Amino acid sequence: MKYFMIKYTRQNATEADWHKDIAAFIANLDNDPVLHGKISYRCMKRRDGADYFHLAATLDDAAGKALQERAFFPRYTARTKEVGGTVDVFPLDIIAETKFRA
Repeated sequence: MKYFMIKYTRQNATEADWHKDIAAFIANLDNDPVLHGKISYRCMKRRDGADYFHLAATLDDAAGKALQERAFFPRYTARTKEVGGTVDVFPLDIIAETKFRA
């Protein structure tokens, strides 16, 4: 698995509109026959703030490549930059974790 964290502060969209865009992206991931079950994606927001954190995991390099080939992916990444201005993407390595995964 490869893990990534995406971080930015929403500046250029209403919260409701941006949340709809995020939900549509996640629906695309869930409904794509090639990506289904190979990409995990969560979006979280700082309570009472405009900071967003997306946690993404790809099963392998092939899943990441397949995602980049989907027409909806560049639209979503462009929209994220439009909404958030500076978007930071951090590749992550797991050091240790509990047995339970939420």
